[in-house]
Amino acid sequence: MKPSSSEITLPADLRPSDGRFGSGPSKVRAEAVAALAAAAPTYLGTSHRQSPVKSMVGRLRSGMTELFALPQGYEVVIGNGGAACFWDVALFSLIERRSQHLSFGNFSESFATMAANAAHLDSPDVIASPAGTHPEANPNPDVDAYCLTHNETSTGVAMEVLRPAPAEDGLVLVDATSAAGGMRVDPAQFDVYYFSPQKGFGADGGLWIALCSPAALARVDTIKSTGRWIPESLSLATAVENARLDQTYNTPGLATLFLMADQLDWILGHGGLEWAASRCEESTNILYGWAEKSDYATPFVADHADRSPVVATIDLDDSIDAKAVNKVLRANGIVDTEPYRRLGRNQLRVAVFPSVDPDDVGLLTGAVDYVVAQLA
Repeated sequence: MKPSSSEITLPADLRPSDGRFGSGPSKVRAEAVAALAAAAPTYLGTSHRQSPVKSMVGRLRSGMTELFALPQGYEVVIGNGGAACFWDVALFSLIERRSQHLSFGNFSESFATMAANAAHLDSPDVIASPAGTHPEANPNPDVDAYCLTHNETSTGVAMEVLRPAPAEDGLVLVDATSAAGGMRVDPAQFDVYYFSPQKGFGADGGLWIALCSPAALARVDTIKSTGRWIPESLSLATAVENARLDQTYNTPGLATLFLMADQLDWILGHGGLEWAASRCEESTNILYGWAEKSDYATPFVADHADRSPVVATIDLDDSIDAKAVNKVLRANGIVDTEPYRRLGRNQLRVAVFPSVDPDDVGLLTGAVDYVVAQLA
């Protein structure tokens, strides 16, 4: 008789040192938490308009400029609400009349839907492709903003960030929520690269960070000058004004700021974006290589070039119940390997942001093999 999921215990040599593989919130390094605890007496519970917090915002802004090698004139802007909130910011403060959206997963589709429902904008130009692939942008003279997604977290599909048209023919707005800090990008190819802290930057959620080009900043000023009504909390102009003072418009999560700054310093201290991207690629290469050699697992994304280096989606054979496998893993301290709920596939989804040790990824593949054998 085969054992139930509650009866399967992983051997000690198949247990990762840290079992967190979630796509967000992601693993937070223990050293960052310890540093926050040490700083708490003079940092947590203090005014966000005073030097302890303003210096933290300044540290983040300068660190992001260094990490992404931002050209002269680019600015780092920070606001409350997360990357999904930034979609609203973009609808009000960056899209002048009509946008083009590449839709190839839940998150890219959601932004396109929001643009379609925005009463003050024309219907967007939406280019869609099936889950597991990504479409290509199409230069369109009727569009003033191209909305791309660097990494579609729901499906594990990544795309290279490239301008679809000359810079003067439309802003390039890139959702980098799960890509930032773990994937290479050329700043010359985007006007706004926006993300939140709870994935590659190993912190809690609740903030958005936007790397803005001079063209994007000029667009913000242009839209503001038209008199368009914009809620103050969604005004990118207001966020820019505050960022230049090393602060946010309203009170930020102080712990989130600290953890993100600590993670940023950690990445920079190890070699910056190239080091982080290489580390993530090492982890996903372990996963994809294992799946390609397996007789029951297959990478969901067929095209090697489109496979995400930070979020790997692995389909399991229909004879194997992925829910049961994930249940056993969770009972043994390996968590958040479940597939994206709306994708509805029999699969594992494993995030390997920079905080995740590649050695733990190797142990994870061995743990899955063990669990599948026990359940068979």
